[in-house]
Amino acid sequence: MWQHQFIQANRIRLHYVTQGEGDLVILLHGFPEFWYSWRYQIPVLARHFKVVVPDLRGYNQSDKPPGGYDLATLASDIRSLIENLGYKRAHIVGHDFGGAIAWRFAQQFPQMLDRLAILGAPHPSRFAANLLQDLDQLRRSWYLFAFQLPGLPEWLIQQNLTNFVQTVFRGLAVRKGFLTRETSAMYEAALRQPGAIGAALNYYRQLFSPLTWVRDTWSSVLKRSSPILSPTLVLWGEEDAVLSHRLAQDLHREVSAHFELKFLPNCGHWIQQETPQTVNRELLAFLGMPLEVG
Repeated sequence: MWQHQFIQANRIRLHYVTQGEGDLVILLHGFPEFWYSWRYQIPVLARHFKVVVPDLRGYNQSDKPPGGYDLATLASDIRSLIENLGYKRAHIVGHDFGGAIAWRFAQQFPQMLDRLAILGAPHPSRFAANLLQDLDQLRRSWYLFAFQLPGLPEWLIQQNLTNFVQTVFRGLAVRKGFLTRETSAMYEAALRQPGAIGAALNYYRQLFSPLTWVRDTWSSVLKRSSPILSPTLVLWGEEDAVLSHRLAQDLHREVSAHFELKFLPNCGHWIQQETPQTVNRELLAFLGMPLEVG
């Protein structure tokens, strides 16, 4: 069974869940989740690997500093986590905002990455550069702009936390059955941790800060000279209500190594929770391991 532990990484304390031994696999959750969103993957991957699933900076039981929610710092959190676990390299799997961090890690620390798996997450610079040119994606992303307001989103979510969790998870899912009463209570409890809601929103505030937009837009225009060097798998919910298929179409241009893109049918945004068996099978195959029955 998995264990709960804490570790110092990049000058903050991260809570993480771990199980298994061997090569390191790190699973990065998205918004508004925490390590629990990988509950179906941890024991399966742990048959072959040492699986480490952190609560990202600001989430659940990890530290919630006032700053450091930009992608460069978040990627450095993962670099420090790997080093302090005693490893030099890791396989990285990221979903949603965890996928954005994984993309950034792949370009910021290529020497520390073995294989990269992305679940429902566009490349950050491509997303930022193209958002205002795609009216459909702009419509889907209205909440990102609402999150920019100071203070009000935190208050509204806190006052309506049960409805928020139900709306976000059920509303963006095709297979809604994964959100049981117990699962909903787990997500609510994590978001009730002092400062957790504000920290989670700071990810989007930092992502859409003027400095970030200018840097990432110029990076896209200049077609950065450092493509991702690691084999990369991208899984995308065919009926993802948040992210348009168009955001996935050109991702191969960011990768100079082996690249796979697969759309999962009858699946919404919460890929690893809606279709856990399919995700487990794809991850094991990509990481070079057979799917064990039973």
